[in-house]
Amino acid sequence: MSDAFYSHARLYDLMFPGGGPAVDFYRGEVGRHGGSVLELGCGTGQKLIPIAGDGHPCVGVDFSAEMLAEGRRKADERGVAVEWVQGDMRDFDLGRTFDFVFITANSLLHLQEGEDLVSCFRAVRRHLAPGARFVFDVFNPSVGLLAGADGVRRAREALAFRDPVRGEVSVDVAETYDAPAQVTRGTWYLSTDSEPDFVVAPLDIRSIFPQELPLLLELGGLRLVERFGDWSGRPFATDSQLQLCICE
Repeated sequence: MSDAFYSHARLYDLMFPGGGPAVDFYRGEVGRHGGSVLELGCGTGQKLIPIAGDGHPCVGVDFSAEMLAEGRRKADERGVAVEWVQGDMRDFDLGRTFDFVFITANSLLHLQEGEDLVSCFRAVRRHLAPGARFVFDVFNPSVGLLAGADGVRRAREALAFRDPVRGEVSVDVAETYDAPAQVTRGTWYLSTDSEPDFVVAPLDIRSIFPQELPLLLELGGLRLVERFGDWSGRPFATDSQLQLCICE
């Protein structure tokens, strides 16, 4: 589950500040469906807190105690009520159902085995109220990019950020692709001029190819209703960078 990567919750929020079309999409979907909301892999609540701020009863589940603590701090700071639960999306039981369940920002891809994905989908199904929707987004794998994962450490300039404590922070990533496992195995390096590599953390992410996704959902007792290729609702196509999936 890449514990080390997510143990730096404050830095994570600075590196991935959230907001934008993804938040707008999920707020809009929840607004149309209404009712109670469950987010799996909720992290620090970048999407769940705005949804809770709209007045929806919200529960967030995450494996990382550090990410949940930061989410709780941010929600309290904003005066927003969210129930935070430490748990594993592969097997959880909250004893109730929800009207809208979602997993965003590639969080589903931490589950690297097919059995784990199916187990997650089955757990989601048990928590869906009648007529509820399950929505998630994962990237659409690019064979060219996967083939280029050669283990060389490279700067990710778009992810560089300013830390109020440390100053300017650069981000480097070295990745290799394990084709039989469909897993990209990476190491992330965070550095400042005075403190090189103050964070070195592994992060392994599975790829789910478009043709296997409906089968995995079916094995989990779910059905893919629609699949979009971007946040505007454009139909999914071969060259789409995103798989935005609406399930029931």
